Amino acid sequence: MADQASKDAAAQQRIVSHMQKDHHDSIVRYLEHYNKVSAWTAQSGVLTAVDLNGMTLTASGKTHRIPFDPPLKSYSEARERVVLMDKECLKGLGRSDITINEFIWPTGRYGIEFAVILGIFAAYSQRWWFAPGGIVERSLGAGVAKFSYKIQPWLFGGLVVVHVAELAYFVPARLRKHSVNPRTGLFWLWCAAQAVMGIGCSKRFDALVEKKRVAKGKQQH
Repeated sequence: MADQASKDAAAQQRIVSHMQKDHHDSIVRYLEHYNKVSAWTAQSGVLTAVDLNGMTLTASGKTHRIPFDPPLKSYSEARERVVLMDKECLKGLGRSDITINEFIWPTGRYGIEFAVILGIFAAYSQRWWFAPGGIVERSLGAGVAKFSYKIQPWLFGGLVVVHVAELAYFVPARLRKHSVNPRTGLFWLWCAAQAVMGIGCSKRFDALVEKKRVAKGKQQH
């Protein structure tokens, strides 16, 4: 009996350590789906214990219990069960089976596009720069300054409206769908890039998702 108890304890510790180290995104989804914890709170989730009847987790100081239904017959069943439960979470939360856990910095043509759009935002953020006698008129001439002064509110305002709308769509359609949590710096890096680049950032994100999907497909075969 003592020998079996020590084997069970070792198995429990292996499961807990493995889940914490390699599958924290699954732990977050368990809390969101089974315990209805917000994504923000669930990000702090920790798997503290597992037994044949279920898992015990904590998030922001509160303890949560997720039962195994039916209970496990042995700990050798744990891996298959937690994978099935994660699939149930993905379906229930409307998430993709591809989790994005990295940021791709804009390089090449995307880097040029990022610099150009950021430059336009910066250049047209202040209308007084284009006023008569201002820095633009002195540097580029009255014609450019007069034209830019006229279009500045429409150009800058239009860019803001379009990019904010694109960001509002990007967050649920891509970040939440691929389990990028709002409590992480990764979430805000993608948001900042999307706010500047708009559709160019979405294309980079989609390319990363496809790359991971192809890699996952090769692992399964």
